[in-house]
Amino acid sequence: MRCPFCGEESDKVIDSRSVQEGKAVRRRRECQSCNERFTTYEYIERVALTVIKTDQRREPFDRAKLKRGVEISTAKRPVSAKQIDALVEDVENELFKLSKSEVASQLIGEMVMERLRDLDEVAYVRFASVYRKFSDKTEFVDELKKLIQ
Repeated sequence: MRCPFCGEESDKVIDSRSVQEGKAVRRRRECQSCNERFTTYEYIERVALTVIKTDQRREPFDRAKLKRGVEISTAKRPVSAKQIDALVEDVENELFKLSKSEVASQLIGEMVMERLRDLDEVAYVRFASVYRKFSDKTEFVDELKKLIQ
């Protein structure tokens, strides 16, 4: 590790601890040359995930895009930012557990809807109406009937 102060490559680790619920390691280091201290973080590198869109286009998985979609569907609903982050984290973790380099956008949409149904039914219907591309009010009503049953 190169010292950010003097550029020397000789340092020693003086403290190491797990952070972000075990998803990273924080290391406190001291440069052997200038004695300055600095912090580094180590993360597990995940395999790049590609999303296959309905028109067969491929694009890199974008956590921020997923989060925006959930935020839009939960706008003005009693859903906290923490709950949204947990939902997105849960979907992302499940996708990476599949150990596939490509995943269909339909699968991601279904995972989100499943979680939104439990979190907030209005947000679920909002997300479903966009995701499933309801073409008329009968499809919308049919989805509502499923929720009532």
